[in-house]
Amino acid sequence: MSTIEFGFSLPTQPRMPRETYLKHLRESLDIVSGHFRSIWFPDHLQFQDTPVLEGWTALTYMAACYPAFKFGHVVLAQTFRNPALLAKMVATAQYLSEGRFVLGIGAGWNLEEHESYNFLFPKPGERLEQLEETLCILKALWTQPRTTIKGKHYQVVNAACEPKPDPIPRIMIGGSQPRMLRLIARYADEWNSSHVDITTYRERIKASERACAEVGRDPATLRRSWLGGCYCVPEGADVSNVDLSSFRSPNPQWKTPSAHPFVGTPNQIIEKLKPYIDLGVVSFLIKNERFPDTTSLRLLVEEVLPRLNALV
Repeated sequence: MSTIEFGFSLPTQPRMPRETYLKHLRESLDIVSGHFRSIWFPDHLQFQDTPVLEGWTALTYMAACYPAFKFGHVVLAQTFRNPALLAKMVATAQYLSEGRFVLGIGAGWNLEEHESYNFLFPKPGERLEQLEETLCILKALWTQPRTTIKGKHYQVVNAACEPKPDPIPRIMIGGSQPRMLRLIARYADEWNSSHVDITTYRERIKASERACAEVGRDPATLRRSWLGGCYCVPEGADVSNVDLSSFRSPNPQWKTPSAHPFVGTPNQIIEKLKPYIDLGVVSFLIKNERFPDTTSLRLLVEEVLPRLNALV
């Protein structure tokens, strides 16, 4: 079995002075450096009055500061960027980072930021059409000397993208609905699921495998990853005392610490990870739910990850 990888989903909302936020962010990255394989950042512009950093700029900066990590977004909204421009941005990121970029992309979902920033926000079916055209344009520009595509939503005419990205970046797409799963089966190298418990994930695996069968793909060739919050406490601690209200990404479905997929002691976290690994997950993109507290990150690095890889 492949080695299990951890990635660090960076905190996106600096609810503290800039100097304090950057100090704590660097502390966290220093802890996971050499242990986690990748860093990740969402792609959002606005959530009511909450401060939000722009994802591409923020992640590019952190990737330059920490050249040992692969890096990507969870996930880029295809509605924010012209596909040809995005192809060029990805190619440049891949060139300057010496091949460390992973393209995480999706159809976009947050109506508020689209309306506020004057981005079109068509119905879900049309956004999926746009995403498919985007993926076709990306792959063509990365592999062909010149590209002309006249799609329903996007067009490029005699477009060049030089230098080509080398290697072609891994494409990661998240989603769970049948039509999205078929698109993932056709175009993605990696399928990401976010904030999903093991019972739901088992059902999504079945749906993904059906989608792969419909498009003639071996599901074993589709890499699986999981994104979500994690909070690890020392052995012997009373997990029932963990206050979920202070988490970065609270989920109303998980009302108690025991119900949360990844809250617990190192032993408990390992036991909760195992069923996902048995279902083929090879990469966990972890949010530190108590940022800037680094207790959880230290335990993941020192106790969870080494023991986990000794088991697989």
